[in-house]
Amino acid sequence: MKAPKGKYAWTATVGEKGQIVIPKQAREIFDIKPGDTILLLGDEQKGIAIPPKNALSEFFSAAFDEKEGND
Repeated sequence: MKAPKGKYAWTATVGEKGQIVIPKQAREIFDIKPGDTILLLGDEQKGIAIPPKNALSEFFSAAFDEKEGND
């Protein structure tokens, strides 16, 4: 079965310290470099998601938006 365009699935093994290695193809596609910070989102029903790198800055921008009238 061929995956739909732009859709991927990988596996990773969790080490003794709880670390995982992001597969090379995934790092290349999503431009993940050593030292990058990634955001992990968890839902006990749906699982864990790793959104794109720029989602972290977008999240903080939205959370700490200092527009007039926001307290």
